Amino acid sequence: MLRKIFALVLLLSLSQMVNAASKAEIDARVRSALQSLYENFPAGKELAQGAKGILVFPRVIKAGFVAGGEYGEGALLVNGTAVQYYRLTALSIGFLLGGQAKNEVLMFMTESALNSFRTSEGWEAGVDGSVAIVEFGVGKDFTTTNAKDPIIGFVYGNKGLMYDLSIEGTKFWKIDR
Repeated sequence: MLRKIFALVLLLSLSQMVNAASKAEIDARVRSALQSLYENFPAGKELAQGAKGILVFPRVIKAGFVAGGEYGEGALLVNGTAVQYYRLTALSIGFLLGGQAKNEVLMFMTESALNSFRTSEGWEAGVDGSVAIVEFGVGKDFTTTNAKDPIIGFVYGNKGLMYDLSIEGTKFWKIDR
């Protein structure tokens, strides 16, 4: 119980450190994050062309010491236009030490996956939908023809002393901007 309280306090602290970004700031960061994805992973650009929606979190901050928290703000793009803004949060307990910043992108490849996400009140990865994570440099044989999952995720641009490609248990919430 004490660990959960510590993790919650850490998450609240992270959200204050990140500062709520304006709509224009989020939009600019989203464009930059997508450009970075497309430059570093060309198949990502081809996948994006077939995606029904793309959820982009250009700056996700994660920190932990025994208990950890993760926080970020981003936008859902449909046909290249931001249709809704989101916050992501995650709590974790275990052996954690350090911090990192990263980009996260989820591509909804089917209308049903996108609609399920958009109509939820707090969508949770791994519970409300399964996300296939693409790892850079590992899946060199990954192509758009072998991408069959309804939701494909990219985690990239890791900076810091913590390494984690999982988004399992991450919760996504609509925010007003």
